[in-house]
Parts: sequence; C-alpha cells; structure tokens
Amino acid sequence: MLLIFGTTLRNRVLVVVNFICQFCGQQANQDVVESATKVSVFFIPLFTIGRRYFVTCSNCGGTTPLTKDQATHGIEWAARNRQMT
Repeated sequence: MLLIFGTTLRNRVLVVVNFICQFCGQQANQDVVESATKVSVFFIPLFTIGRRYFVTCSNCGGTTPLTKDQATHGIEWAARNRQMT
C-alpha cells in the first residue's frame, strides 16, 4: 500500500491592528498571523506539530516574530478598541 504523507504550513490572520511599523515608521495595518505546521496523509491535515506567531506590516512587509502571549494580547487589544469606537 502506498501511503502519501508530509507536512503543510498554514497561515491564518488572527487580527489586524493599526500602529506605527518599527521598520518603515509609517502608521499602517499590521496582520497578526498564526503559522501552523501540520502533518498530512493523502493531503488531509491530521494534527499540528508546531505553531509560531508573527506580525507583518501591510506597508513594507516587515515581519516581527511574536510569542503566543503577545499574539493573544494583540487580539484582546483589538477587541477592546473596537468596543470603544
């Protein structure tokens, strides 16, 4: 029996926040992204073997790695600020 397996990388934008980019110095939308590495069999993802988080500037494309806590904080901050406006 031939078994096709491998890994796939899936990126998911968790939230978009707006602040000044440390790379280009412009106020721009910043995507907070979760990148998950998944084990697949016959191209069907089965389980996640790793996650990482990062923020990417929509203006210059600069990327900064985040911890899970920092990504969660960004989501919470965005939710609080949406309620205030």
